[in-house]
Amino acid sequence: MPIEEALEVAKKAGLDLVEVAPNADPPVCRIMDYGKFKYQASKKGQETKKKSRTVQLKEVRMRPRTEEHDLGFKLKNIRKFLEKRDRVKVTVLFRGREMAYMDQGIELLKRVAEEVEEIGTVEQAPTREGWRLTMVLVPK
Repeated sequence: MPIEEALEVAKKAGLDLVEVAPNADPPVCRIMDYGKFKYQASKKGQETKKKSRTVQLKEVRMRPRTEEHDLGFKLKNIRKFLEKRDRVKVTVLFRGREMAYMDQGIELLKRVAEEVEEIGTVEQAPTREGWRLTMVLVPK
């Protein structure tokens, strides 16, 4: 129908004439309450934003000679982070002469991976970055 006639019909109904597909031949328009449409679109956007969750990267730092009780405490924290669906970066820090014992750090990271294998998997295997070893765990 002609634009003038469509505008008249929309005005009689107390609504707006909104162009839906401007690239179509002929262009497609719809008679609707534009304010209500914008409100519902913003509410839908808020709802999807509310349902989405950003995954965080948590870091747990250790030393190669971390005692058994302290290791248990750190493993408990790693489990808690994985259950919250966060990624965990496990870092083993070395100082001075400890650099000669990198194999102890690798064994420590392997042990951590074995301890949490029921709820997490290794995304990034242990890698050496200067004076630190890092490994990334993700929830299953």
